[in-house]
Amino acid sequence: MEKYKMNYWKTFLIGFGFFGVSVLWSLYNTYVPILLEKRFAFDSVATGFFMSLDNIAALFIQPAVGAWSDRLRTSLGRRLPFILIGAPVAAIAFGLTPLANALPLFFACTVTTILAMAFWRTPVVALMPDVTPSEYRSQANGIINFMGGLGLVLGTSVGAMLVRQNEAYPFWFGSFLVLVSAILVLIFVREPKVYEENPNAEKPNLWKSLKELFTSQHSDAIRIFLAIFFWFVAYNAIEAFLSLYGVNHLGLSTSNAGLLVTSVGFTFLLFSIPAGFIGAKLGRKKTILTGLALMSLSILSAYAMPREIQVQTYTTLPLLGNFMNLTILLMLAGVGWALININSLPVVVDLTDQIHIGTYTGLYYLFSTLAAIAGPNINGLIIKLAGNNYASIFIIGPIFMLAAFIMVFGMKTKEPGKKPSDTPLKTVSGTTPQE
Repeated sequence: MEKYKMNYWKTFLIGFGFFGVSVLWSLYNTYVPILLEKRFAFDSVATGFFMSLDNIAALFIQPAVGAWSDRLRTSLGRRLPFILIGAPVAAIAFGLTPLANALPLFFACTVTTILAMAFWRTPVVALMPDVTPSEYRSQANGIINFMGGLGLVLGTSVGAMLVRQNEAYPFWFGSFLVLVSAILVLIFVREPKVYEENPNAEKPNLWKSLKELFTSQHSDAIRIFLAIFFWFVAYNAIEAFLSLYGVNHLGLSTSNAGLLVTSVGFTFLLFSIPAGFIGAKLGRKKTILTGLALMSLSILSAYAMPREIQVQTYTTLPLLGNFMNLTILLMLAGVGWALININSLPVVVDLTDQIHIGTYTGLYYLFSTLAAIAGPNINGLIIKLAGNNYASIFIIGPIFMLAAFIMVFGMKTKEPGKKPSDTPLKTVSGTTPQE
């Protein structure tokens, strides 16, 4: 495959796709539960199930779409057609959501939004490794996730101002930014004209790749996907109950409790680009292990720290609210999460060839989505067994982070540009990836 130097401008433009995804989901997760409770009198159990529908849809759609985009050949490319269709449909359905006063219509709008978003997320993420050489993928993924973090912060902060004027405005704001983001990607991003082809290989197939993953001799592929599952279980389990932890255990107001998640997201945003360069310099494996250790120590410290010390406040900051001892620990966790998350997708796509990048991006989302479904349910059970003691939300994190650490520590594949010491991962036809 012909090698190109990293194009930072193109990477930022590709990042607008993930920016649009993050804007919409941040607003969806913030305001749809409010409408469910206020307009349709949903209780917490019904709301929780409704809000898990996006992960259930993603579980079945995103991996299959990734493999489909690998096989697709059009004049526009193999990824961009999904953005051309999915983004406008999602934007329109999301914009109509606050106008739906009947539950069936509301359900139709939200489900259409969910399905359309799942349709184009994997292809937009797969664009980055399509156009970026292996040795630059950590830096590029840092930029992509920086744009995603920027979308999250912009969506929630502007949405909080708009909702005071009209509860529909945040939805319309999100729809507008999704359309703008998609248009920028479609106008300025061009996919490779020539794709790596192997005439002896079968067309990419998700389920064959998944079967091969657990039957091949390439243990690194199994290890990294299990690690992804483990650390996303830990992250999603805590994230889902962090605001309730603030209200029920720390005695914070609803607004201050909601800012606990912002503490993690804020440092993730700041360190998303540096984490990519650290991964390129130090090595992705070492960087991920450092992130796992930092997150585990932060979570353990939060669990061990008495409530009175956690809420000790030093000052008040914009975006973050009360700057407490717990805020410091969560910000450190955000740094660790950046070191992990930015470097994990490049590790995954480096395990395969150019033909199967979309398939393996889909597998990445398959394992992370399974974790997003499992984590909150596991932690919910733990809280119930602990007598509704929300201090127990931090128990699960270090356990699954340790499991992820063991998986990554045992990986043998070396960094880009060096010959792997493990058996190369085969494509679904039994041939090895092309250099």
